Amino acid sequence: MFLDFFALGLLFFVGLTLFYGIIAIHDIPYEISKHRNHPHQDAIHVAGWISLFTLHAIWPFLWIWATLYREDRGWGFKQLQQQEQELEQKEQQLEDQNEELIEEITKLKRQVAIISKHVQQLEQQQGNQ
Repeated sequence: MFLDFFALGLLFFVGLTLFYGIIAIHDIPYEISKHRNHPHQDAIHVAGWISLFTLHAIWPFLWIWATLYREDRGWGFKQLQQQEQELEQKEQQLEDQNEELIEEITKLKRQVAIISKHVQQLEQQQGNQ
């Protein structure tokens, strides 16, 4: 008789542990989103409760959704946008430097041409003397 009541108590204990364990597991994505200050915390929490009725079929997607966002970097796209802007600025700087160098080269070519004319004139004057 004692073993029957012990087995019944154990059955209730295991059942309640599984029940509350499943409820605790379904809340993990919400806790992650709450910790990361996710903008969709409420939606993740509701979807977690809905996942109980779908036998946690959508739970892995909730986990991914909760872990994608971080408060310090957002969704991760800002960093890419900043890098693209920096690259565009550097490209513009290189183009400006290229134009400056081309202008400087043309000035130097003019100066070399003027100097070579002067050298030729000096050589002619020395040849005439």
